Amino acid sequence: MPVPLLVTFAAGVAGDWRVDRIEPVRGAGLEGAARLAVVEGTGVGVPTGARWTLRGVTSHLRYTTEVERRLLIARQPELGRLQATRAALIPIRKREAWWMLAQDERRAILEERTQHISTGVKYLPAVARRLMHCRDLGEPFDFLTWFEYAPEDAGAFEELVGRLRESEEWSYVEREVDVRLTRGIEDGVRTP
Repeated sequence: MPVPLLVTFAAGVAGDWRVDRIEPVRGAGLEGAARLAVVEGTGVGVPTGARWTLRGVTSHLRYTTEVERRLLIARQPELGRLQATRAALIPIRKREAWWMLAQDERRAILEERTQHISTGVKYLPAVARRLMHCRDLGEPFDFLTWFEYAPEDAGAFEELVGRLRESEEWSYVEREVDVRLTRGIEDGVRTP
């Protein structure tokens, strides 16, 4: 099992990712910013002047069967691939009704009826992803979902997000913001 990792997303004027757009999907949005820094670990400084920060912690896989877990591990690419110059940060908060369900009821909605896991697997390895939990950190969202993909896989990513947003599970979403990013672009010039 991977060690839990604190990840902080800081939006402002510094960071490796240029913010292309920030759109509220459901509920309130987030303030605009030019750049996004992704800071991993504790004791690591967040760029000064951040307009907003969101924190989450990586964790073990939840809601997965052993077969699903093995499939995800086998197909999931590493983050930071050179060709993956596009990203999306999608923070989500679910309604209290979701959290009042027992875990087996949430699993039934998540996979048996919505096919969230099996849908996501179809887009691996083109779209790398990382899920961070933040409900218990007192953050404004329950989850921070981070995706990285190459420009030629942007259509596949849009299809994935569209399918998940049409699902029964998404009916429990109270707030969602879609932040789209490009890495290595500053003042119109690609940086290494």
